[in-house]
Amino acid sequence: MDDDLIDSSRLPLSRKSLLPGTGFFYPDSLDEDRDDERVQEAVEGAEVVVIADADADGLGSVALLREMYDAALDVEPFEAAIAERLAGEEWSDEEDEEDDDAPESPVALVGASPHNLEDEMARVAEFADDGVEVYVCDLCPDRYEYVEEELADLLAHASSVRWFDHHQWRDEVAAEVREAGVDLVVGESEEECTTDVALRSLDYEFDEKFVDLATVTRDHDLWLREDPRSDDLADYAYWTGAEEYVTVVGTYGAELPEIVEEYIAERRVEKEQLIDLAVSRAEIKEVGPWTVGITYGRCSQNEVAEALREQGTDAAVIVKPAGSASIRGTEGFERCHEVAAQVNGGGHPKAAGCKPDIYDDMLDYAHHWSTQGSAAKRVILAAFERLAEEEAEEVDDAEGDVVDEGESDGDSSDEESADGDDEGIETER
Repeated sequence: MDDDLIDSSRLPLSRKSLLPGTGFFYPDSLDEDRDDERVQEAVEGAEVVVIADADADGLGSVALLREMYDAALDVEPFEAAIAERLAGEEWSDEEDEEDDDAPESPVALVGASPHNLEDEMARVAEFADDGVEVYVCDLCPDRYEYVEEELADLLAHASSVRWFDHHQWRDEVAAEVREAGVDLVVGESEEECTTDVALRSLDYEFDEKFVDLATVTRDHDLWLREDPRSDDLADYAYWTGAEEYVTVVGTYGAELPEIVEEYIAERRVEKEQLIDLAVSRAEIKEVGPWTVGITYGRCSQNEVAEALREQGTDAAVIVKPAGSASIRGTEGFERCHEVAAQVNGGGHPKAAGCKPDIYDDMLDYAHHWSTQGSAAKRVILAAFERLAEEEAEEVDDAEGDVVDEGESDGDSSDEESADGDDEGIETER
């Protein structure tokens, strides 16, 4: 296949927004080989390994750990690389990946997602040195059996495994992870981000800039939107390589340097255009008691959700070209995780993600791209409908209970009266 066919950076923005990035088209077999090499290079000889979600929250936790272990990298080479990117003429899908020749920290970073957590655990168990300390940050397995075997191997290989998270864990999953021998700390999902959890759980006196970093990271991760710096952190973590992000925020905290701010401003020109395209495609649906905005496109889901909220929606769904979807709520809808749980996903009451299990072959993906996610939209809206039906049934049951209680009181009085009559009759007889 001609590489140009999968390089969406060459496309007009209107078409680029409809298709996934270049990495989507790499076969899993090639990705697995590349991931094996990536993890092996990162963890061999490392004293500590952190398996973390590669968003601002997961990477913020890595920055804390590198500070605690005095293992932060020098920021100057990364700033020089940013300057080179700024001097370039266009952004490509792959240009901000990690440099294979970049220096390595004795606190190794292994990026993971909820969908490949067990795979990364297995790689760390295979390639890391015996007795390594392992941390898992900002990741939550839906079921214990998904990670049971890999976690057992990791525990047998490592000297310790600590796990920091803030997602909504099922009680039985948390109990089984702890029983396996993991030091698991789960924060309140509506009050803390994982960086908060790491900050309070690690036995170290962190500088104030790390406290500020946790606060600003929380502002975005919990969708509080009270500090404008939180959007900068989230965008920067999304657009650049994980090692660069960890090093820069480990050096500067949430007060990003001027060159990074310039880089973010440059990237936001295209970001805003992609947001506008997604918002223009949105449909507004009434589902039970809720107004749901649903759209499709490669875009920043949080800003699209905010735009739809301003149009009066209680919830927003952004279906992505790669097949996944983001679900965002408001004060009027705090059940995003319940919708996602029905569609192969999970998350928080006001922010969740999923990937409907509807893609059996490339024809399904071709249909997905050409119809702007019509099948995924139907599946996710159906999940909202089921939730609305359950809520209506609960209301009906509650109202029925009230009526039953009233009828029961009347029946009881009648029965007592009848019993008295019967007793009187019996006595007379």
